[in-house]
Amino acid sequence: MAYPTNGLPVDPRSGFCPSNSIFYSKRKPVPLPSSPYLDVTTFLFSRRHSGTIAFIDAASGCRISFRALWRSVTTLASALSSCLSVRKGQVVLLLSPNSIQFPIVSLAVMSLGAVLTTTNPLNTPREIAKQISDSDPILAFATRTLVGKLPRDRDFPIILLGDHRIAGDDARIRYTIEELMAIKPDLRRRRETVRQHNTATLLYSSGTIRTSKGVVATHRNLIAMIQIILNRLKLEEGGGAPETFICTVPMFHIYGLAAFATGLLGSGSTVVILPEFEMGEMIRAIREYGATYLPLVPPILVAMLKEPTPLPLGRLRRVLSGGAPLGREVIEEFRAKYPWVEILQSYGLTESTGMGASTDSAEESSRYGTAGPLSPNTEARIVDPDTGMSLPVNRTGELWIRGPYVMKGYFKNPEATSTVLDSEERWLKTGDLCYIDKDGYLFVVDRLKDLIKYRGHQVAPAELEALLLTHPLITDAAVIPFRNERGGQYPMAYVVRKAGPVGERLSATGVMEFVAEQMARHKRIRKVVFVSAIPKNPSGKILRKDLIKLAASEP
Repeated sequence: MAYPTNGLPVDPRSGFCPSNSIFYSKRKPVPLPSSPYLDVTTFLFSRRHSGTIAFIDAASGCRISFRALWRSVTTLASALSSCLSVRKGQVVLLLSPNSIQFPIVSLAVMSLGAVLTTTNPLNTPREIAKQISDSDPILAFATRTLVGKLPRDRDFPIILLGDHRIAGDDARIRYTIEELMAIKPDLRRRRETVRQHNTATLLYSSGTIRTSKGVVATHRNLIAMIQIILNRLKLEEGGGAPETFICTVPMFHIYGLAAFATGLLGSGSTVVILPEFEMGEMIRAIREYGATYLPLVPPILVAMLKEPTPLPLGRLRRVLSGGAPLGREVIEEFRAKYPWVEILQSYGLTESTGMGASTDSAEESSRYGTAGPLSPNTEARIVDPDTGMSLPVNRTGELWIRGPYVMKGYFKNPEATSTVLDSEERWLKTGDLCYIDKDGYLFVVDRLKDLIKYRGHQVAPAELEALLLTHPLITDAAVIPFRNERGGQYPMAYVVRKAGPVGERLSATGVMEFVAEQMARHKRIRKVVFVSAIPKNPSGKILRKDLIKLAASEP
């Protein structure tokens, strides 16, 4: 047993301790810095590696070396402090798609002890205004096309993510980022002391309860997650040759921020940035820049499988999938089409700073349906949601996890925090129904709140969705609970058919019969609606609440 268990008897195969009903990670713990006086930027600066190019913009080919990156971060931090009086604890908003400037801003802000909050560029002005009202930033970074989404009634300076101004620019723009980085650093500036327990990021997530909340993560949370990510990919300090990653995932999301805007810098790896996902551009970037790793969310992987012939993936060795579990059929089809590429999966939440379990090798990934063993430095409980009792191996209940990456809490929301975070023992109640098998592998069954209760039976939407995706004429699907006239629920499916006349031949009856042939009676789909797309968040998770509202509004 790799994880410290204080001498308690622990099953070496599953990691389960019957004395306290805790599952312990079987992975070797990763070392964490002991000094309390450390911010995540300084931690990354201090790591030794042999890398030369930090980031490449896939569209323009623009590159920035590690030396130039650190110089830009230091210069920007100095300008933010001296010209805009940014101080420790103050919130700075970053509204931008993926770009080379995204990590520069993020690292500069956190190096000052200020708090970074990001938002989805696709959000409406109303949604952005709501986040701004809650987080109260003192200034905002935004691209020219997104400045107009910032609320007019907020009087804070805007830093334009561009190299020049043009006539008609918003009057609130105080500087461009290039103007700030042209200011000579103030060598006499006295840096405020930043501690690991200080807040680093404030990311908004629907999380484990329905309303959007600000997730408070500390520098220690980010440092711990960076160490876990680098350990997982065997990219520890002083390791082998640097790898090349394609960044398809949004940097404003915890997965993109922890790994691609910050974490991988500690290994000397090169990150090739895609401003947005487009299949042809992604494949071109993989080949042109010799990418070895492709992190993505399940919808992108499924889209790759829908291509009639194998895509030219060059030197690609590994696909890293996160955000939602992959079904057995999808994994097998991908392996058949791309036998030289490994698929690794992971499980995590914004509240866990990105990861809590993962498959780290082809052997671990061969156990279909698993999210993998628990991450290093992690403990878990499986708790019966009805009785509150902790459960042993192969029993399904709500997953609770504990580790150095678990959030500090929800911003200005102690009630929501107390709902999901045990204040004394720091257990994070994930809201996910899971079980851990006899070998210590975590399996995610579904979201606790998403279970469909049909005539006393519990039906997991994810199981039905995985089956629907095996139909040759279905490109995407989502299953939700639909209320019947008796006040009960039954499974209803929203389905995206294959484009063209072939797909149009698929009827609602055909979909229901396909499921009925392979599922127990209580799991059968009772209603089907065809749609052009399934609404999902940036990490690929289905926005079921949007579909439930849509279903309720339909006759």
